[in-house]
Amino acid sequence: MNVPSPRRASRTRRILRAALPDLAPWHASADFRLLWGQGLITFFGSFMALIALPLQIKELTGSPLAVGAMGAVELVPMVVFGLYGGALADAKDRRKVILATEAGLGVLAVILLVNALLPDPLLWPLYVVAGGVSALAGLQRPALDSLLARIVPHEHLPAAAALNALRWQVGAIAGPALAGLVVAYAGHATAYAVTVVTFTVSVVLCLRLTPAPPAHDAVKPSLRGIAQGAAYAWSRPVLLGTYAIDMAAMFFAFPNTIFPFLADDLDAPWSLGLMYAAGSVGSLALGLTSGWTSRVRRHGLFVVFGAAAWGLAIAGAGLFGSVWPVLVCLGVAGAGDMLSGLGRSAIWNQTIPEELRGRLAGIEVLSYSVGPQLGQVRAGAMAGWTGTRSAVWTGGVACVASVALLTAALPKLLRYDSATDEDAVRRRDAAATATAVTTGAGIPDVPGAPGVPAV
Repeated sequence: MNVPSPRRASRTRRILRAALPDLAPWHASADFRLLWGQGLITFFGSFMALIALPLQIKELTGSPLAVGAMGAVELVPMVVFGLYGGALADAKDRRKVILATEAGLGVLAVILLVNALLPDPLLWPLYVVAGGVSALAGLQRPALDSLLARIVPHEHLPAAAALNALRWQVGAIAGPALAGLVVAYAGHATAYAVTVVTFTVSVVLCLRLTPAPPAHDAVKPSLRGIAQGAAYAWSRPVLLGTYAIDMAAMFFAFPNTIFPFLADDLDAPWSLGLMYAAGSVGSLALGLTSGWTSRVRRHGLFVVFGAAAWGLAIAGAGLFGSVWPVLVCLGVAGAGDMLSGLGRSAIWNQTIPEELRGRLAGIEVLSYSVGPQLGQVRAGAMAGWTGTRSAVWTGGVACVASVALLTAALPKLLRYDSATDEDAVRRRDAAATATAVTTGAGIPDVPGAPGVPAV
């Protein structure tokens, strides 16, 4: 009987530790554990409503146009309140913003439940709630995103981003599947009732978060403050590159809206659900083996190569004529998107100063919400003009080309190193100083700190 040598067993353990997700943020921050659990619970409740709401509109109207109108109702509130939410997150206690918006989302879920229980459910409340959810999500997301760098030690930010992305992928795969079963077998009212329960639990968890008050000199929410945040982002090529590459990738290579037509072209209508799930499966696979990412400093490479891999894989999905290679390509695309997202999150959290974090998070809301919305319009228009598969592969090629052009125009993104980038070093030193003051350890020897000569 062969017994593994101690050296081989030790090597195996090292490999597993390097591959499995880094749980350091869990051990370092109770607030991170609370937010992670709250977010997972909320995802399941949100997906219940996300699936039930369009299906209810379909049942009430029988009109694809009426269902599609939800996108128009949701887009403007997301943009407007996302920008304002960023300014609000810099000016108010972020815990209070998260708590208030979470409670508001719970109230909207109650409205959906009451409407579904009526003998003849009304149509207009569904659109009102859709717009309200979009507005509250826009207000909340900057506060959530900007809170991460405050509750997680600076050195654990990449690992925290990976764990958050893993949570999202688990919810994105299990949430719709569970929601579909609940809606199909128990009805819309039950789905909305589950949503109400999940938001109630979420509010209880949010109450346990540590207060996160703004700086004493924080500016009030205003258009001028939002403009200051935009000017800061415009002046930082690394940040600008993360926004531009993400928006370009989503605009050119987000074909989800034409998956039903792609499944028909491949003579595999049964594969439609698999197409929607494949990207999340690929992202989840990368998330489950993301331990190595917390030891990488060149996060700009993640952004560039992840977006390029996304585009190449989407191009492959349009070129292959068999459904199984297409599903593999969509899975690879999801892994590429996950990698790019990890890079963006790490750069944002490592470089943006605390006093601007909320406003920059508001701009981030635009980068990852507007791109997919416009991308669906592009994909649908191209499919009607050139055919479905052509719309998919040309979009992937255009994505790769745009990533290459943007990288050439903004070379600092590719060269980004968290150990040497000026903004990252300044942010790390500020975080170390704040930690020392909070714990009573005194001001560390940070260049530029009071009493310490700047280099």
